[in-house]
Amino acid sequence: MPKMKTKKCAAKRFSKTGTGKLKRNHMGGSHILSNKNRKQKRKLRSQDIVDQA
Repeated sequence: MPKMKTKKCAAKRFSKTGTGKLKRNHMGGSHILSNKNRKQKRKLRSQDIVDQA
């Protein structure tokens, strides 16, 4: 039986940390940025850890 292919959509969205946790980007940071304030745009640039669930 052949190996399973990597789910490329997930591979592009998530990255693994050194301890094995998954990092993700925030949604909403690509367009319509003129309606968002400076603090909100700064938080959207940062990455977040995926929950254990």
